[in-house]
Amino acid sequence: MTQMTQDEIISNTKTVIQGLEALRMEHHNLISGISATGDNEKHHIMKKNIESIELGLGEAQVMMALASHLQNIEAEKQKLKTQVRRLYQENAWLRDELANTQQKFQTSEQTVAQLEEEKNHLLFMASMKKIEDENQEQEENSEKLRADPVVELFPEEDHDERNMSPTPPSHFANQTSGYEIPARLRTLHNLVIQYASQGRYEVAVPLCKQALEDLEKTSGHDHPDVATMLNILALVYRDQNKYKEAANLLNDALTIREKTLGEKHPAVAATLNNLAVLYGKRGKYKDAEPLCKRALEIREKVLGRDHPDVAKQLNNLALLCQNQGKYDEVEKYYQRALEIYETKLGPDDPNVAKTKNNLASCYLKQGKYAEAEVLYKQVLTRAHEKEFGAIDSKNKPIWQVAEEREERKFENKESTPYGEYGGWHKAAKVDSPTVTTTLKNLGALYRRQGMYEAAETLEDCAMRSRKEALDLAKQSKVAQILNDKKRSKHLKDETEISEKDEKKY
Repeated sequence: MTQMTQDEIISNTKTVIQGLEALRMEHHNLISGISATGDNEKHHIMKKNIESIELGLGEAQVMMALASHLQNIEAEKQKLKTQVRRLYQENAWLRDELANTQQKFQTSEQTVAQLEEEKNHLLFMASMKKIEDENQEQEENSEKLRADPVVELFPEEDHDERNMSPTPPSHFANQTSGYEIPARLRTLHNLVIQYASQGRYEVAVPLCKQALEDLEKTSGHDHPDVATMLNILALVYRDQNKYKEAANLLNDALTIREKTLGEKHPAVAATLNNLAVLYGKRGKYKDAEPLCKRALEIREKVLGRDHPDVAKQLNNLALLCQNQGKYDEVEKYYQRALEIYETKLGPDDPNVAKTKNNLASCYLKQGKYAEAEVLYKQVLTRAHEKEFGAIDSKNKPIWQVAEEREERKFENKESTPYGEYGGWHKAAKVDSPTVTTTLKNLGALYRRQGMYEAAETLEDCAMRSRKEALDLAKQSKVAQILNDKKRSKHLKDETEISEKDEKKY
């Protein structure tokens, strides 16, 4: 018997089903005739035949269902084969891509290593040039300062705490939705700030200028990224006391941001604030005040009237008004800033102590000694409690020790030691410059009231803390210089070794 295909089996099965259906119909007709004659034996035989026919029909239907199932399995099998072929092709393509990527990665590693060597060599050469030209640069800077004098915003006694705070460009992106400073510019800003903080302006300035030139070529002059780079370069110039160049760059950045982002954008407010700070440093308080007020208006609208950045702007505006003698406005701005800081950031935030000190200094300039004294003592008392715990008869803040020494000034001064309090503020969680400035200002207040012993106590404590801070800064600077020299010597030794190897060959 020849083997039949699946289609032949299905076709034959269908034929058999049709024959069995016809046979069953014939048997039913015969049963009807036999029932009329009453022949029970033939009726019984016909019944059995019908049951056999129905069994055959059931088996044929099962075969048909099985054939349909096998067809579905075959179709799925073909589908899976196609998918396997496709996956095989994709796998081969991925292997080729991986091989190419690995080759490119190896090439990139070699390039990075080469660039790293070139970078180290350039850093070494730049440090050598800086050492050689140090005296000449100092003379040039002195001549520039004499030609373009800088007017201090505040008297010397509160210089450390009363500087206006410019807004760094990397902070703009957090203030609102919309335009966001690109990550590459934030990274460049951090790098430039690092160089500027080290006094390496010969690296920071060309870096900014090159980035600015590239941005103008790719995006055009009137682009927010160009404005950001102008702002960064302006801050570097400001740190070099090149206020005229910085002002020109900030005005250009302001024009671009107003044109591209709108006059009510937080980035515009930040540029206005930096420009106001710049004018304030040159003593142009009347020119700076409207810029600062406009920045305040924008931040209030975008961030809300109770945002900490609004408080910072209020502080800057108060400083400008104070230098113009507008003390009523100064008190209003400081009090509002203080309320925002205490509500939003808590009473232990460093800005609370700074603002209290600034407000107290405003009272001091007006001769409101009682109001100023309360605020100064609040700052010092809070700092003391944060460092030494609750105040009692054995744990007194420095201002209380100073007043006790004033009361006992005709007795032996050594009977009330305060040396142990001389450095307490350095470890306090409030910023040390704030506490030091508060000590000096409260000492000035005591001196105006004729309490000379108390004033000397506080001033001596402030002087000690400042000296200790300078010593720490000097030690850190010396360590940095020694590390730079070690790195330079290491590079020099490597260069000499490579030259010897070349001579051998």
